[in-house]
Amino acid sequence: MIYEIVILAMIAAFLGLRLYSVLGRRAEHEEEPVPHRFESPRAPDPQHEKQQVQAAADDQVPANALPFVQDGIRDIAAADRSFDITRFVDGAKAAYGMVLEAFWKGDRETLRELCDDDVYASFEGAITAREEAGEVMENRLIRIEEATIRDAVLDGRTARITVRFVSDIAAVTRDSEGNLVAGSLDDAIESRDIWTFARDVNAAGPHWILDETDEG
Repeated sequence: MIYEIVILAMIAAFLGLRLYSVLGRRAEHEEEPVPHRFESPRAPDPQHEKQQVQAAADDQVPANALPFVQDGIRDIAAADRSFDITRFVDGAKAAYGMVLEAFWKGDRETLRELCDDDVYASFEGAITAREEAGEVMENRLIRIEEATIRDAVLDGRTARITVRFVSDIAAVTRDSEGNLVAGSLDDAIESRDIWTFARDVNAAGPHWILDETDEG
């Protein structure tokens, strides 16, 4: 009799533990939110997205830029989420050196890639005149002292940013026989150029082209 009671007690304890285990797991699951099968996803908040875009655009604005330049940069950054003002200025400096080097060497192919039709035509005409005169340029860009954004505007889907470059250039021109016509490699001269770069903000790549050149 005692033996049967012990067996029954053990069975009851075992069932009790199993029941506690199942109920415990069920309770834990019941505390967790259960997604509804037909629950609609949360609709995007246009105002919140607009604020995020605006905040990201504000981060691109240089503190020392003129007000109208700041507005233009904000417009460009809002239209092109990949735009980065620091990367743009670095790229503009690199493009400045590449364009000058290509022009001095008469590298039409590189100029064609970096310039729009009007600017390319101007460079190409000067190269042709130089070649017809039998002259060769041996200019060298010593350094870029300054690269300052002077204007920025979003014209439809086209972003245009104007940069003023102040640089030191060693300029030498030789004739067809190698004689010095003008300039000196020993004395660099200060050059001031105002270049405008343009880009379609819908374009897949970050490629900007030289849209306009001026002295300044």
